[in-house]
Amino acid sequence: MNTAPYARLTPDLVLDAASACGLWPDGRLLALNSYENRVWQVGIEDAPPVIAKFYRPGRWSDAAILEEHAFAQELAGDEVPMVAPLLFDGRSLLHHGGFRYALAPRHGGRAPALESREQLEWLGRLLARLHAVGARRPFAHRGTLDRAAMVAQPMQAVLASSLLPVHLQGAYRNAAQRLDDAVAARLAAVGPVRSLRLHGDCHPGNILWTDAGPHFVDLDDARTGPAVQDLWMLASDDAAMHALLDGYAQLRDFDPAELALVPALRAMRQLHYAGWIAQRWHDPAFPAAFPFAAEARWWDEHIADLHELADALE
Repeated sequence: MNTAPYARLTPDLVLDAASACGLWPDGRLLALNSYENRVWQVGIEDAPPVIAKFYRPGRWSDAAILEEHAFAQELAGDEVPMVAPLLFDGRSLLHHGGFRYALAPRHGGRAPALESREQLEWLGRLLARLHAVGARRPFAHRGTLDRAAMVAQPMQAVLASSLLPVHLQGAYRNAAQRLDDAVAARLAAVGPVRSLRLHGDCHPGNILWTDAGPHFVDLDDARTGPAVQDLWMLASDDAAMHALLDGYAQLRDFDPAELALVPALRAMRQLHYAGWIAQRWHDPAFPAAFPFAAEARWWDEHIADLHELADALE
C-alpha cells in the first residue's frame, strides 16, 4: 500500500464507528500513542470511555485478528489480567467506513518499576500464567518469530526503500547478511526449543500497573515463539532476568537453554526496527515520528550497530 493508510480516518468516523455499536459517544476523543495502528480513547455518555483500535489495512487477515481476540479472551477467562475486546452481537472484529476495528474497555495504569525486584518477580509469575494458557494450543493464522519475519523481510524492505542512501546499499546488505548468518548459527547451536503462543511485544509500554497489580495490553504482535521472547525486553541486566525467572519458576518450568537465544532475539529486533520504519514510510505518521531515518548518518550508525551485534553473537 503506497498511499497514506489512515487518510480517511477522521474524528467523525471514529465517533460514528462507536455509535454503530450502540454506544453514545459524548464527543471527547483522545488519540493514543500508536504507529502501527490508530488508537483512540472515546468518551461515552454516562459510562466509562472505551478504547477504539483501528487496524492497519492489509497487515493482518481477519482470521489472524480474530485469533488475537480469542487469545485475549481466553487469557481473561483464565483470570490472567489482559484487556480483551468487547463483544457486540457476539462479534469482536467490527467494520465501519472501510476500516476494521475493535473496542475495548479502558484500563489505565502506570509503567512497571523494572528496578524493583518485587515487581520483576510479579511480572515473572504473570508471564508464566500467560504462557501456561499460550501452551495449550497453537496459533493457526498468526506469524512465527523467525528469521524470515524478523530478518529477511525487513532487510528487503530497507533495500527497496529510498531511505537507504545508494552509496550505503552494499554496506547495509553485507552487515545484514553477516548478522543473519550469526543469528542462524546461534539458533542452530541452541537447537530446538519449545514454542508457544506469546504476547510477542512484551515491553514495559504494554504492561500497565495499578494498585491491584499489573495487566497486559495490546496483543497486536502476538505470535508463536520461545518463552524467553516475552521476558528479555523486561530485563535490563542479568540480575533483572534472574528476578523475572525466580517469579516465573514459581508457576512454570523454564528451559535455561533459551537464555542463549536472547542476543539473537535482540539482534533480530534491531534489524526489524529499521525495516519496519522503511516499510511504513508512506504513512505520514512515520516521517513525523522518525525523522532521523531520512538521514544518511543514521544509516551509517545502524550498519555499525549490525556489525556490533554480529560481533557479540560470533
